[in-house]
Order: sequence, then structure tokens, then C-alpha cells
Amino acid sequence: MPRIPILKIGSSTEAPPIRLSTYSPALSLERLQLGIDNIRQDVWLSPSFTKAAGAHIGKLIAKYGNVESVMSAESAAPPSLAKNIFSKMVPTFSGKNPELKPVLADLLRSGLGRAKSEANPTIDLLMRVAVIKFLRAEMNAQFAAALERCRTTLRSYEGVRQQKALEYREKVASFQIGKKNILRQVGQELFRLLREIDREILAAMRRSLFGDEIADYQLFLTQLIFLEEGRDSYLASEHYVLIGGFENDPDSFGNIRAAAIEFLQAVAPEAEHASASLLDGWLNSPENAHQLVGTGDPGERAYKPRLQLWADLLQRDKLLDFVLAAYEVVALLPDFTPLLDPQQLKYALVGRKERERVEKLIEEHGKLSIKSLASAVDRLEQLDGAQRAKVAARFLRDFLRYHRDLRRLEVLNGAIEKVNLVGSEKLRDLSRLNGTLYSFVLAEETGSGAHEKATMRHVVLKADIRDSSRLTRSLLERNMNPASYFSLNFYDPVNKLLSKYGATKVFVEGDAIILAILEREGDPALSVSRACVLAREVIEIVGGYNHLLQRAGLPALELGIGLSYQDSAPMYLLDGEHRIMISDALNESDRLSSCEKRMRKVMAGMGAPFNIYEFRGAEKAESEQMRYNVGGIRMSEAAFKRLQEEISLEQCALQFPRLWGSEETVFYSGLVPVGADIFRRIVLRASRVPMIKTTDFSLANWTEASIYEVCSNSAVYAAIEKRSAEGN
Repeated sequence: MPRIPILKIGSSTEAPPIRLSTYSPALSLERLQLGIDNIRQDVWLSPSFTKAAGAHIGKLIAKYGNVESVMSAESAAPPSLAKNIFSKMVPTFSGKNPELKPVLADLLRSGLGRAKSEANPTIDLLMRVAVIKFLRAEMNAQFAAALERCRTTLRSYEGVRQQKALEYREKVASFQIGKKNILRQVGQELFRLLREIDREILAAMRRSLFGDEIADYQLFLTQLIFLEEGRDSYLASEHYVLIGGFENDPDSFGNIRAAAIEFLQAVAPEAEHASASLLDGWLNSPENAHQLVGTGDPGERAYKPRLQLWADLLQRDKLLDFVLAAYEVVALLPDFTPLLDPQQLKYALVGRKERERVEKLIEEHGKLSIKSLASAVDRLEQLDGAQRAKVAARFLRDFLRYHRDLRRLEVLNGAIEKVNLVGSEKLRDLSRLNGTLYSFVLAEETGSGAHEKATMRHVVLKADIRDSSRLTRSLLERNMNPASYFSLNFYDPVNKLLSKYGATKVFVEGDAIILAILEREGDPALSVSRACVLAREVIEIVGGYNHLLQRAGLPALELGIGLSYQDSAPMYLLDGEHRIMISDALNESDRLSSCEKRMRKVMAGMGAPFNIYEFRGAEKAESEQMRYNVGGIRMSEAAFKRLQEEISLEQCALQFPRLWGSEETVFYSGLVPVGADIFRRIVLRASRVPMIKTTDFSLANWTEASIYEVCSNSAVYAAIEKRSAEGN
């Protein structure tokens, strides 16, 4: 059927100019760290809150579902009958549970405070989204749990007390059928609770902490937040306006929206060629209804032409009768629900055929009267043109409110999809270890594992035993146990040092051990300097054991240590109870601790005073790196730069033999605090990497690259002490 054109209002009318406002709801979580699935943000909510919410929702479901007596009977039954798999999820009515409002208020307040302390308001938005997602899911979970408890009660009454069993069976059947209405009422209670907390506490706190509105918090304060699709006839009737619930209904959302857009284009010149997003923004602003048609009061004559145009358009599209009936339905709901749906009542007021069907249902029920329905029909028939126009004006405002809140709900649902509510402690620990967990807990819960301080940066130290295969064969030839040999002279002594320096064991190989020092939020920024002292002490302790081994005629252990720093937290995998670290620092420490066999042979006869060297061949532009590390501690350039930030390093002029006499070497000395009034000195050597002729190992040139060594040679420290004594 072709549409009947609506003539545009000419400029000769006295209607006031239209100043349309636009609004597009938005909620972004982009500034937050993605979780372990690399798609959503991981959130862990306070156990105290989730427990209180479960108890509160469970009681509301029992109340609005009219099954309190059934569930109480189940709770009072013998233990063999009362226990079921949901006993921990749904509280018994005799148990005491914390009130939800103060717990929820404390949680929301803490989230806002955290957002302020971290200067990131998005954190508060994330918590609000997570709370709503949890409450939505908990409503369904508690309903399922309550239904199972009711079924358990029914099974316990089989064969006995038939009258009571019949009564309970009818209640449980009604409970199942009324799920949608029950959850709607529970959702409205939760909405009122959230709104009260926002008005009484959070709104003023936000203004105090952040000034003007920092985000669109109205997204969390619409009547639709606990309706995933935003369509509920009862809620629409009470708070907006009742429109068709299906796309093929005459008064569907799509049909009414199309009529509103056509009206806009007819009366507002700027709307004629406006984009779809701009049109949607105008429909999201209920204030525009007054700009367009006023309120419909007789005194607002200036708006009358546009209001009449709007009413005529609704009449043309056969929508006006449905609009008028929608407002009459509200008064009928207490009389006819839940027997009749609001949509049935609306269509009964519009069409005779549907009205006859509804009247028949009322008569069959036997306890209801059709008088109020007939009175509503009479009132609709007696409406004059002015009254109908006034309802049309009200309808435009109410529809724009619904349009706005529906768009808000769509944005909120999009944000909810991006939140991962972590439901198990294993996943919580995995996310926390990887620095991707947003934990929102109460003050008394901050000592739990979920609220452990975040790791900011870390150092990896790898200690590698040189030529371990040859050493193992040598021990076996002597009928000795290599495993106990390594354990007693290497692993056990190193393990005793870990707690002293706050180090953790990452991995143990047959001939190597990998340690990490994690620098957490609020810790002293000394991770690299402490790792340097730890590495020195490992070299010294193993050296002491070597002295005893050599006296006993046993082979000594030679180590090479690599020390790498990363300015971020490591990541982890969980293999059962075992953590597996993932970090670039692991690979780098492996390279830094390595030593080539041919370099050991070459350096053996050169009398080198230091333990760390690197060479590159001069024959190729990109030659392979030849590393030497025996009894030495090599650190990365990033670790050296971080060390300069952690402690004061003084450049020292020390004279030691050089390989070719022209080696550019700089020494640095510093003191590292390792305890109360306890300091350890470290000396660092920075040297350029030479390019050599591999045929005769002669110097060809110097590269721009540098190596950094934490000196382990006692002669270096003796020289420093001597220099210090001479200075005094």
C-alpha cells in the first residue's frame, strides 16, 4: 500500500523555530588491558558481594514467585531431603546473610576510588558493567536453583500428604510459567537498589573526585538494564509506552520509528538530507518532542500545526488507535494480569474480534469482571480531537525516551560482551599472574590472592654450568653420582639465597637454574641491583665449594651467569599447579649466560683478567657473535640502564691488563642495600665489542656494541678498596 504524503509546513506558520538536540550513548573500555583470552577484560568480583547478591536475589525470586512456603518446607525437611547440588548457591531462609545494599555500595565506592587513584575513570565503568553482568547471570542461576529446590520438595512429598503435595505442585507450575514476570520484578528491585546507591552516594562522590560527568553513567540507570533485549510489555507500560512486541505488529518499534523519522523530515529542514546516525541521535533526545509538538496543552497554539501533522501521520499509518489504547492499558493491569498480557489488553481495546476473545477468557476464569475493560473502551470512543492530539504529543516524548534507553541498552550489552567474569580460582590466578586481572574486592578482602600487588617489572638470572657433559662423564667414571654432586655443590647453596633477595625459582635443568626477581607495585625499585648482588654471591659460594672439591681431588664447577631485565610483568601458563613463565628475558638470559667451546680454548692461554668477552669476525658484514662467559656475570644493556636508575654509580679509573692494549673499558662502582644497614658493593665493566680476524685472533676494529659485566674477580674489588683507602 503506497504511503500518503504528508505536506511540509510552510514558513508562514507561527510555530517557534526547531532547535534539535542530539545524543548518542557511548561506553568504551578500550583503555583497559585485555584478559587471558585476548578479547575481553578479566574481572574478579568480591566474594562477599557475590554471596550477598545470591542470597538477596534468591529471596526475591522466592517472594515474587510465591514459592517461599515450598522452599521453606524443603529447608525444614530432614537433611537427606534438604541437601542438593544447589545448597551452596541458594541460601536457606533461616541462615543469616549480609544485606546487599551496604555491600554493593562499598564495592561501587571502592571502584570509584580506585579509578581516581589510578587516574583512569574507565576502571569504574568496567566495574559497573561487571556488576550488572553478574546480577543478570545470577538472576537466571538463582531461578534455576530455586526451581530445583522446589522439585526436591515435591519429590519428598510423593506418596504422603497428598493435599499439601497438590498445593505445592500448583505453586511450582505457576512458578515455572511465570519466570519472565518473576525475573522482571527481581530486575526492577535491583534497578531501584542501584539507583538509590547512585543518588545517595556515588553521584556526589563522582563530582567530588572528577568534577563534571566523566562518562555517560545514565547507561547504568535505565529501567531496561536487566532486560537483555529491552522488550517487556509490563515494563514498557509502566515506564514508557506499550508498543508492539514483534516486527510484524502494526505498531512495532520499526514502524513507529519510521513514522517519527518521516515527521522529522517533514517539519525540520535539516532532517531532510540528514544521515542515519544524525536522525538516530535526534530520536535519542526526548527533549526534541517538546521542540517539535509541545505538550498538547490548549494554550500552546504555536505548536498546533506540527502537533496536528504528527497526529495525522499516526492516523494515516493506523497507529493512533494503538497509541491511545496503550495508555488505557496501564489502569487495567492490576485487574487482569497475569491472566492477560498487556499486549492482549491493548489489542482488545482496538479491535472487536480480539476484544471478544479476551472477554471469553475473562468469563472462563470466573473471578474477574469485564466492567473495567468496557469502561476503557468507552473512554477511548469518547476522546475528541484535542484529547487525541494531546495523547499523540505525550506518545512522541515517551517513544523518544524508550528509543534513547533502548540505544543505551545496546551500548551496555556491547560492553557486557567484552567483560569476562572469572568464575574459578585457577583462571583468576592465571589472569592475575599475567597482569590482566581487574579485581574488585572489599577492603577486608584485600589480603586475598586475588588482590596481590601487581608486578611492574622483572629480572631473570640464569646460572649455567660450563661443560656439564664432560663433568658428568668424569664423575661416572669415578663411580660417583652426578645428580647429588650438582645438588650439594650448586642447587642447594643457591636455594638458600633465594629468600634473602626475594628471588623465585623459575626453572631447573640438569645443568642450569633460572631465577627471577619480581618488582611489585610499591616495592623498592632495586630489582636489577639485588639481582647483581645475588649473582655475585652465587659465584662466590660456588667458588668456595670448588676450593673444597679441589682439595679433595674432585672436579670443580664452572658457571656462567646471564642477567636480563624487562620493564614489564612476565606472563604465565598454568600446567596444573605449576606456573610456566613466558618472558623475553628468559631467552635473553640464556644467550647472556652462554659460552662457546672454541672460545674457552682460545681464551685459556691469553691470561684475560675478566670473565666476560664477546667477539665478532671481521670477514663478514654480519658475523656470528662469539661469546665467552666462564665464572662471569653478563648483564643486558637494558639491565645496565635500569641499574643506573636504581642506585648511584660512580665511574672509576682502574688499570687492568687489556687483550690488545687498546680496549675501551669503563668501570662503575656502587653500593646496593640488601637489608637493614647492610650494603654490598658491585663493580661493573662496560667494554666495546671487538672485530677480529678469525684466522689468527688479531684485532681488526672496534664495533659500536658494548658488553656489560658485573665483575666477580676479587682483584677488582681489592683495587677499589685500595683506591678508596688512598683517597681517605
